[in-house]
Amino acid sequence: AREHDLQLIFDASHALGCTGQGRPIGGFGRAEVFSFHATKVLNTFEGGAIVTDDSELAGKLRLMRNFGFESKDRVVYLGSNGKMSEICAAMGLTGFDAIEDFIERNRTNFEAYRQQLEPLNGLSVLQPPVGERSNYHYVVIVVDPEQAGLTRDELVRVLEKENVLARRYFYPGAHLMEPYRSGQPMAGLVLPVTNELSSTVMTLPTGQAVDAEAIGRIGEILRMALANPELVRECLAK
Repeated sequence: AREHDLQLIFDASHALGCTGQGRPIGGFGRAEVFSFHATKVLNTFEGGAIVTDDSELAGKLRLMRNFGFESKDRVVYLGSNGKMSEICAAMGLTGFDAIEDFIERNRTNFEAYRQQLEPLNGLSVLQPPVGERSNYHYVVIVVDPEQAGLTRDELVRVLEKENVLARRYFYPGAHLMEPYRSGQPMAGLVLPVTNELSSTVMTLPTGQAVDAEAIGRIGEILRMALANPELVRECLAK
């Protein structure tokens, strides 16, 4: 970015409470963007925050969130309605009080999944970087179809049929969605890593509503499926 004079902005949607390179997420690049959507470790029902140490940029962002109004009746900048409502802010403040409890439950769930899934051939649990703090917001599984005997998509379908909310996350790659698919139809040829990851990665349920018993059942379902790939494939075809 420095070499080409580019603005570097980080998508930190899921990363509140994490560190990178020994530093809290939120201080990298020109700005970082956090999400407070209902699925995030800290939620305000909807909303988010942009953080920056650039006071000029911060001033522009404050104008943008309120229609560009500098004062009661003076508009000086492009803007939209990006203000957070009081009820959403109250939800977020309540969540801040409990965020360490949320992270601890996520960590406990992660360890339970790791114990269940590490022995299974063809599945690997994505680990947080050594020495960094994680909020364990997602339990990410990478599926090697040759070793597992089943593809990621087949395992997701098995879990869905057992009422387990597994996700092909993130899927499909952005280059396969509009408007990028039409604008850059050959992008897949130069994105082999993106293509591979989007076909092998899935996430498993976690959070306050998930406990060790539920994780044990999910582990049992996956063990059954991996032990009987041909039978699973036959059932899925019906």
